[in-house]
Formats: sequence, structure tokens, C-alpha cells
Amino acid sequence: MVEAFVGQGWARFPFERAVADWAAAARAAALPRIADPEARARWLACEGTWFVGVDALPNGPDGAVEGAGPPGGAALCAARALYGALPLHPAQVSVVYPGYPRPRAGEGEAAFRYRLRRDAAHVDGLKPVGPDRRRNLEEQHAYILGLPLTACDAGASPMVVWEGSHEIMRAAFRRALGGLPEAQWAGADLTEIYKAARREVFETCRRVPIPAQPGEAYLVHRLALHGVAPWDEGAQASQEGRMIAYFRPELPPGTRGWLELP
Repeated sequence: MVEAFVGQGWARFPFERAVADWAAAARAAALPRIADPEARARWLACEGTWFVGVDALPNGPDGAVEGAGPPGGAALCAARALYGALPLHPAQVSVVYPGYPRPRAGEGEAAFRYRLRRDAAHVDGLKPVGPDRRRNLEEQHAYILGLPLTACDAGASPMVVWEGSHEIMRAAFRRALGGLPEAQWAGADLTEIYKAARREVFETCRRVPIPAQPGEAYLVHRLALHGVAPWDEGAQASQEGRMIAYFRPELPPGTRGWLELP
């Protein structure tokens, strides 16, 4: 699995009882946060079809939640074999509902078309800023670990990834950042090189949906282009929606690992 992840930029791991037990406890811990009016005012987007849920899971730095220890499982073990035992932040709990996507507040027509037709594909850590949506490296993640918390059909807005896109992105970012000290990376404008690399990815890489159920897990490479598919007509999920916990631990500074690690 490690070799597959490094080579194709993603890997899905089969059902494990310990991971399923963690997912059940994490779901129970997340539901009050998702129902909280302040959290919903902040995170319910796309006309009620997506609860963004950043830092919504009350987990410890080992990923433990009330009623369960750390998530464990082969996916997390693989990530730690590659990147070390990094502390885990409070997980994002991303919940998608039937009808996704609808336009997000402030999203123009072109941006919504991109969400609809290209799954809002992006590389994590490069956030659009300002009216010109300039891109700088704000967060240097080690990996993305997805842990489904509710059962759903394959067409219920799965994550999608462009297979092999991590190496196209790595090459592009090396051209932009490779000659700079790491301390200067955050100030580099990556907008145009990022857009060009995305176009190359769309032209050359296979788009792969990654549906998964509680007890399964998947890893996505930190440089892989990925997004969320529209909800297929007729797709079913639990009454809570399609709920996934995401961990994106940050790499320690000063290592140049964001560019150089596998």
C-alpha cells in the first residue's frame, strides 16, 4: 500500500474493526458540533449542501475521541512510516448533503462552474486570497487521511483525486520554490504556475473517485490535486449526510519536506 500511495498519489485501505469502532465514536463526538448554531453559521456553505467543519472533531493529538482511542489502522501506520508520528490537529468533519454543489457565498459564476465541472479541484495549503484569488503556500501538510464516519452510496459526493498529479505538482512547485530558502516559500506567488500545472493534470491524469465506508480509510498525497464530486441523483446516505473526518498534520519547519519527502 505504501508503494501504491507513493506511486499514484493515493491509496484506499480495507475495512478494519478498530477503525470502524473509532469512526462510530468520532461520529458521536462530531454530531453535537455539527448541530451547534454557531458552528452551522460559520461552516454551513453551498446553500446548505456542505458543512465544511474545519477543526470540528474534539480529538486529542493522537486522534483519540471520547469512547475510543487513536484511530490506528493500516492507513495511519503507513503515513507514520513515511512521515513520522506527527501530532494530529482537531480533524475537519466534512459533511455533504444531497444536492451538492450549490454556489458558495461570494462564489462567482466561473468559480461555481469550476466546482461543478472540476470538483473544486485543489492542492491543500494553497488558499485563494483577495479579489484576484492569488495563491501562496499557507500550510505545509504531510498527508491527507480520510476516515469515513457514515455509510453512503458510491455516488454520494466522494472525494476524487487525479492519479499521478502529485508529481506534476511537485515539479511545478520545485521550479517556483526549489531555489528559495524555505522561510521564503510562504511569500512566493504560486498562482500562475499552479494554474498551469492544474491544466496539465486535467489533460493527462486519470480522475479517480474514492468512495469509502466506515472502517475503511484512504490516504491522499499532500501535493495531489483532489476535490469533491457532485452528489449523483438518487445516491443515498445516512440521515446525517456523507460525513468524513480528515487529518492533515503539518510538517515541521526547516526540513523542506513539503517538496522533498515521498
